[in-house]
Amino acid sequence: MSIYVAGHRGMVGGAILRQLQAKGVDTITRTRSELDLTDQAAVHSFMKKAKPDAVILAAAKVGGIHANNSFPAEFIYENLMMEANIIHQAYASGVTKLLFLGSSCIYPKNADQPMQENALLTGTLEPTNEPYAIAKIAGIKLCESYNRQYGVDYRSVMPTNLYGPGDNFHPQNSHVLPALMRRFHEAAQSGAEEVVVWGSGTPMREFLHVDDMAEASLFVLDLDRDLYQRETDPMLSHINVGSGVDITIRELAQTIADVTGFTGRLTFDASKPDGTPRKLMDVSRLGRMGWRAKIDLKEGIQDTYRWFLAQEPDRLRMA
Repeated sequence: MSIYVAGHRGMVGGAILRQLQAKGVDTITRTRSELDLTDQAAVHSFMKKAKPDAVILAAAKVGGIHANNSFPAEFIYENLMMEANIIHQAYASGVTKLLFLGSSCIYPKNADQPMQENALLTGTLEPTNEPYAIAKIAGIKLCESYNRQYGVDYRSVMPTNLYGPGDNFHPQNSHVLPALMRRFHEAAQSGAEEVVVWGSGTPMREFLHVDDMAEASLFVLDLDRDLYQRETDPMLSHINVGSGVDITIRELAQTIADVTGFTGRLTFDASKPDGTPRKLMDVSRLGRMGWRAKIDLKEGIQDTYRWFLAQEPDRLRMA
C-alpha cells in the first residue's frame, strides 16, 4: 500500500511521515518546488502518475494571529485551493481512502466547553482567523460530499493546539507555545531578569504533542469503516483529536521557564488581550473508538526543547 503525504515538510506531516516510514509503509512525497498544490493541472498530473492507494492531506498555510490578520486572502485562497485540488484529484485518480487534517478553529468563538463535534456551524467564528477556519470547514464538507455522492472513504480529524519538533519559532508568526519557548530560551541565555507575557495568564488552552497527533491520525485512517461510520454522521463526520486536558497560560509559561532554565521574574501584562477564555476539545468520540493521548505536557515540552537546541537558527524560522 502506498500513501501520499501532502505537507510532509510541515510539523504534522513530518511526524506522520516518520511514523509511516518506521512501519515500513511505502510513502510518496513532493516538495513545494516539485509540486504546487494550488495548481489544479499539476495536482491532476501528479495523481495520475503517482497513483497512491491513500492520501493524507496535512498540507496547509498556517500561522498565528499576526499572520492570519496580515494575510487573510492568502490564508483562505491557498488552503481552499490545496484542499479542492487534492481531494478532487484523489477521487478522479481512483483513491478511495483519504484523511484530511483540520483545526480546532473551525468551532464558534463562544462554543460550549469542551467543544464537541456537533458545535460546528452553530455560531460566529473567531474573527482573527475566520478565513483559515472557513477553508478548513470547506475541507471537511468536501470530504463528506465526496463520501455521500461517490461512496469513497474520506475522513477528517480536527487537532487541538499542536507543538513539538518541527514547530515554527518565528517571533511574529508562531503560536503561543513555541513563541514562549523562544522568548524564555533567549532570556535564559542572556541572563535577563524578567520576561513579560501578554495577558493575565488566566486563559486556558489544551496542547497535544505532534507525535501523538501523528499516531491518532494513522489510527483514524486505519479504523474499520463500519466503526467509523457508527461513531460519526455522514454530515458531521469529523473527529476531534486532543489531550482532553487544559492548563492556564500562566502554568504553561512557568513550565516552559523551568524547562529552558529561566530563573528570573515572570510578569503578566493584563493590559494586553487574553483572547478566548478557554479552548478545550471534547475527545470522547475518539476515546470510544480506542485512542487516547500518551505524551505528558512537560515531557513533550522537554522533547521539543531538546529538538530546538539541536537546530541551526535558520531551521527554526527565527529570523
